[in-house]
Formats: sequence, structure tokens, C-alpha cells
Amino acid sequence: MSTATTEPSPSGGFTDRALNWVEWAGNKLPEPFMLFVVLFLVTGVVSTGMELAGVVVQVPGSDEPTAIQGLFTGEGMAWLTTNLGVNYIGFPPLVTVMPILLAIGIAQHSGLLAAAIRKLFGSAPAWMLPYVVGFVGVVSSIMADSAFVVVPPLAALVFKAAGRHPVAGLLGGFAAAGAGYSTNIFPTSLDALFAGITTTVMDALPGFEFSAVNPVSNWWFNIASSIILGFVAGFIIDRLIEPRLRRQGVPVDEVAVEGAEDSAESAEQMRAALSPKENKGLLVAVIAAVVLTAGILVAVLPAASPWRNEEGGYLPKSPLLDSIVFIVIAYFFVVGIAYGAIVGTLRSTRDAVRMMSDALKEMLPFIVLAFILGNFISLFNWSGIGTWIAVTGAAALEGAGLTGFGAIIGFILLASVLNLFIISGSGMWAIMGAVFVPMFALIGYEPAFTQAAFRVGDSATQVITPMNPYMIVLLGMLRKYEPGAGLGTLMARMLPFVIPFWIVWTAILAVFFFADLPLGPGNSIFMG
Repeated sequence: MSTATTEPSPSGGFTDRALNWVEWAGNKLPEPFMLFVVLFLVTGVVSTGMELAGVVVQVPGSDEPTAIQGLFTGEGMAWLTTNLGVNYIGFPPLVTVMPILLAIGIAQHSGLLAAAIRKLFGSAPAWMLPYVVGFVGVVSSIMADSAFVVVPPLAALVFKAAGRHPVAGLLGGFAAAGAGYSTNIFPTSLDALFAGITTTVMDALPGFEFSAVNPVSNWWFNIASSIILGFVAGFIIDRLIEPRLRRQGVPVDEVAVEGAEDSAESAEQMRAALSPKENKGLLVAVIAAVVLTAGILVAVLPAASPWRNEEGGYLPKSPLLDSIVFIVIAYFFVVGIAYGAIVGTLRSTRDAVRMMSDALKEMLPFIVLAFILGNFISLFNWSGIGTWIAVTGAAALEGAGLTGFGAIIGFILLASVLNLFIISGSGMWAIMGAVFVPMFALIGYEPAFTQAAFRVGDSATQVITPMNPYMIVLLGMLRKYEPGAGLGTLMARMLPFVIPFWIVWTAILAVFFFADLPLGPGNSIFMG
């Protein structure tokens, strides 16, 4: 395996050389935490130099220019020492992501989410399986990174049971989960995370009017993307991946290896068919969701409902939209508890606390990363560098005539390339959002639209980069059928998903853009 100091090998074909270079270059990058420490220090040095040079920036619509403030000055160090903890604890993604994670933890660790996936797989006829795997893979991001280790082996299992090639299900499940990771038909913790960062970076334009960004600001766009990309993934599995595997003679049975009994036992535990108790649990969970929906409608529909705004509506802002995090939490709590109580995975509050604790443990790396993320973005905004870059960049785009959809395509391309090296979606959005959200706002685009465009570039290429740690997990699964398979084999089989996903997803965004369709409740594309 390559180390951080190993030069990329010049041997092999173009694809191998390109992938070797990506792995070598990616290994040169520091860990996400240290990457942002470096960016924090660079921002501090640059801001100090700009203050000493007397740099100011005039925000369009403001009366007074904004002077750049340097970190390594008396005032800057006083700001840092008095706000270090506030910058961390007040980081908006923590406020929304952590509560949602508690609820998702119960839905996931009670077994509800995995049972729902198995139900969808097991009830599909053989001809429809690729499309079910494609759709389920795309929406499985609700399980966060667990999707990468749950969906592929289950997909392989149901493919083989239906007389189809199990490796096609294995690869297709992983590709759909990875290449469509940033979208879902349900609001997820990722939506809350992105929305929190998007709102925070708009502090670079104080007093600038924009539509509030919340976890459902891209919901309509996400629903359309999930359905269409699920079909695209299924089509690729059905018409390209599976026929090619058969032509190549890839085995349909796992190779007998030491410990095969354990593998058989694991396969039995991951069976596609649900037990009667699990089916009953799913039914009760659905009934619970219906009852909760009825309760919410009774609360918000009356004309005198306190969840309406002053005009009696819900858009563009209302207590109902401000309650989105609560509503998402309520649904996951209710259905998770209902399912767990029936199947016996949730017998007491102790079990619920354990499930919520397990969910938070899985997010500990992000909680640690949030410390430097929050301080980096706060410095970016406080120093005025974010404002300066936004105003200067917007002026440059307007001067070059790049204010239409072409600028958005360039932004998506940049995100796709960076995604080969920076796998952390939150980390990359913190970097790109700090620059592009205010910049695109100044040329007329709502922050929610820039966030939607980022989703397109953030996912597609992560299934072909060696920086994705779950690629190694998938390679281990693949070697059960092809012991000689390597990382290059895996990349070549993932590549057919990348370009179609990128093109189709960009086309979906273009339809929303040119038809000026709302991206979610209360969120449009253009300012005003």
C-alpha cells in the first residue's frame, strides 16, 4: 500500500497512472483536522498582512466599507481568546445535527432502517432488483456511513437469490450509496450539517437579505434527484455492469476460504427475508408515522395555528419551517421506538439511551473536527477575508461574463475534483461554502442554490478515489468472488457510474435553474 512519501508509479495504463497519482497526492494532504489548522493559520497570517496594508472592501448596498482585521494583532488575539469556545459550541451544524443524530440512532440501532431496506429488496421481482438497489442505495445515506457496509452485501444476497449476478448487486449498491450520498428523499443529518454551514458563512455579508437555509431547503431538489438517480443507477447495473461481469466470467459464488462457516453464518444474519416479528414491527412503525402525521396536521392546519406566520401562511418563513428539526426528530423517534418495542430491540429507556449514545460515538470524529471548523469559519467571517473574496470574486465573474449557469458548472467541476482528495463532505463544504456562498449571493443566487450545486459535485467522484476508506471495505467483499481483484479493478467497475451520475444530476439542477423551480419550502434559486 502506498505511503505518504511514495511517488506515484509511472507503470500501467493511463487509468492506473491517474489513480496512482490521486492516491499519492491525497496522501500528501494532512488529516482533516490538521488541514483546517493549517488553513486557520494561513487565514490569520493573510488577514494580518491585509490589515497592515490597509485593505478595505465595499459591500454592495452598505454605506460604510469593511476593513480587514488581522488575527495576529492585539485586537485579533483578544477576539480569539474570548471567543474560542463560543465559536465551537455556537457552530450551527452542532445545534441541528446532534439532536437529529439522537433520533436517527434509535431508528438505526433498533433495526428499523436495515429492516426497511431488506423489505424493499425482498419484495422486488428479479427484473426490478437493479432499480430497487439503485434507489435504496441512493436513499441509504439516511444511515450515514453505515450504508457502505450494509447495502452492498444485502444487494449481493438478493441478486444471487433471484438468479442474478451477486457482484452486480454488490457493486451497484456501493456505487448508488456513494455517488448519490448527498441526496435523499428524507431530510437527514447531512442536510442539517450543510444548512448550518451555509447559514454561518453568510455572516461574511452582514445585513445582506437572503432566504433562511434549513434542513429542507433543498428538499424538492433532493426528492427529484433521488428518484432519477436511483433509476440511472439501476439502468447501469442492469444494462452495463451485470452483462459485463458475465462476459468476463466473474464467479457468481464466493470462493471457499478458511472461515467459510462464519461467512455463512453472517450471510444468514443478513438474510433478505424478514421474520414475522420484523414485518409486524414495520407495520406498527408505519401506523405510528401516520398517527404522528395526523397530529402534526391537526396542529398546523387551523387558521389560528401558532405555527403559521403573521400573514397566516407558512412561506417564506414561519414557526412551522423553524420547527423542521423538531419534526424530523419526532418522526425518527416515533417510528424507531415503535419498531424496537415490537421486535424487542428496545425494551427500556436504557436501551434507548444506549442507541443514542452509539449514534453520537459514530459522530465523534465530526464533533472533534467541528472545533476547528467553527473557529476557522468564524475567523474567516470576523477578519473580513470572506467578504473581500466574495466581493472581489463576484466582480471578477461579472467582468468575465460568468454569471449564468456556466459559472455553476465550473463550481460543480471544482467540487468534483476536490472530492477526489477531500472525502469529508462537511470539511469540503466549509472550505468551498466560505468562498462561494457569499460570492454567488452577490451575483444573485440564493445560498440554498449554491448548496444544491455543491451536492452534485460532492458525491459522484467519491466512488473512484482511493481516499475513500470504504473502498477498501468493498474490495474485501469483492475478493470473496475474485481473490485477484485489486483497487484498479474496483475503480474500473465504479467508473461507469460516475460520468452518468454527474451529467444527469447536473441536468436536473439545470432544469430547476432554467425553470426557476423552488428547491425546497421557501427557498428559490434567484435572489428576490
